[in-house]
Amino acid sequence: MLIGLEIKNFAIVSNLSTEWQSGMTAITGETGAGKSIAIDALSLCLGERAEASAVRPGTERAEICAQFDIAALPLAQQFLEQQLLSNAEQECLLRRVICKNGRSKSYINGSPVTAAQLKELGQYLISIHGQHAHQHLLKSEHQLQLLDAYAGHHPLVDNVRNKYRHFQNLQKEFTALEQMQQQQAAQKQLLEYQVAELDEFALQADEFSDIEAEHHKLSHSQTILEACQRELQHLYESDEQNACSMLQHSAQQFAELAGFDESLNGVAALLAEAAVQVEEASREIRNYAEQTELDPSRLLEVEARLSGAMDLARKHHIKPEQLVEFHLSISQELESISTNSARLNELNDEIKTALDDYHTAATALSVSRQNAAHTLNELISASMANLSMENGLFEIALKQDQDRAPNSLGFDSIAFLVSTNPGQPLQPLSKVASGGELSRISLAIQVIIAQKVTTPTLIFDEVDVGISGPTASAVGKLLRQLGKSTQVICVTHLPQVASSGNQQFFVAKEIANGETFTHMQPLNKHGRIDEIARLLGGDNISKTAKANAKELIMAHA
Repeated sequence: MLIGLEIKNFAIVSNLSTEWQSGMTAITGETGAGKSIAIDALSLCLGERAEASAVRPGTERAEICAQFDIAALPLAQQFLEQQLLSNAEQECLLRRVICKNGRSKSYINGSPVTAAQLKELGQYLISIHGQHAHQHLLKSEHQLQLLDAYAGHHPLVDNVRNKYRHFQNLQKEFTALEQMQQQQAAQKQLLEYQVAELDEFALQADEFSDIEAEHHKLSHSQTILEACQRELQHLYESDEQNACSMLQHSAQQFAELAGFDESLNGVAALLAEAAVQVEEASREIRNYAEQTELDPSRLLEVEARLSGAMDLARKHHIKPEQLVEFHLSISQELESISTNSARLNELNDEIKTALDDYHTAATALSVSRQNAAHTLNELISASMANLSMENGLFEIALKQDQDRAPNSLGFDSIAFLVSTNPGQPLQPLSKVASGGELSRISLAIQVIIAQKVTTPTLIFDEVDVGISGPTASAVGKLLRQLGKSTQVICVTHLPQVASSGNQQFFVAKEIANGETFTHMQPLNKHGRIDEIARLLGGDNISKTAKANAKELIMAHA
């Protein structure tokens, strides 16, 4: 619950520090004094959009700090732990700073956070019902949310939402693949032709460099053989004179000369070794020439293969060496297009299953809603009677429409129906209820639902507009009763509602040195009597008004 609120330089507030208690707290004051200033500040502290106009003129920034006791708030504690924002104490401090340039900073327990994080945490701390909250009651989506909140079937709601998201994601994937497939239809035809052509040619890895080398060899084989025969004659086979016999003769001569000079032994050995090397080289040349044949048909085959590879490379604007890699890449691309077709067939089945799962989840939610609606009808009708609508009847009309497009809320259509007079048929709220009646019905619903929802602090900002007399007393009793289970803060102008509070704040406005200041102060017993007497009789407080005020307060003691 809210235990402390500090406001600095916000709107017409210069400096305000308040402490808050459990039960029901009434906030009253003169018209235009700024009774809703604390609620506006709290809204900012809970992540609402900040504007530069919120900063008090003449100051650099506005600052709002709100302190909460979260000992009994497991969801708030869980959020803080998940966000690594918890502290050792079972309290939570929210702080919002708004600069005059419109920028703002947010903090939770001293750590900087985003406004979105403040807003997410705020839903576990406070629920604010403004002056026009009852207008939301006319919207079907809001009506479903209220019914679901009362029913408390959050797992069923989450299940429908999750099943819908899964169905929606599959639909998106199917649409994207279908569009892609349409775009790839022409591309697929081209790829099929290209892959078939390359499959038929079937160039292997490193084959182009091999056939290029073989072609180079075959095209020069005549020259190679002629040179081999010629050089073999020079080196070894010529009868007249050859290099090998000349080296052998020279080696023998120097071996003889070494008998006269031993230093020539090295020359003789080198020449003898050279003769051996020439003889060995001649043998290799002979073997090569014997194994090499002129093969014009093989040359033609290699030339055709080489020409085919180069033609394909030119066709695809790549180098011949890249043909194998290109072949692999377009084959994979074609396979992915074919895979898309298979995936579309799979998705069709998955979408049907997801839709069946969604309908099963939505049906379970619808049944739970019907059960909750039956109970809520009786409770709201009874509460309307307590709020001076003695003959009022309330009914929640739910209709299953399984043919409607899936959505995150299920396939229930809803309408809040009401009859305010005997014999009058049940009709939609918008056609029957007046502004005051709508406000009372809204309040009745909020109070009933608040008893089921674990929101620790409920704030009502002049939700009693348009009511008076016995109805106002009934509203006051309703809010006080609600204050027994949760903290209730109510901005009001009605003495019957204000006197129902366990405590009361008075908001006053003053002008000093050309500036406007708003103050909020807690009222003691005598102060409450004077303020409620003012609400009863105006600024001239009579003894009768005081006596009536005291009687109103004592009625709730």
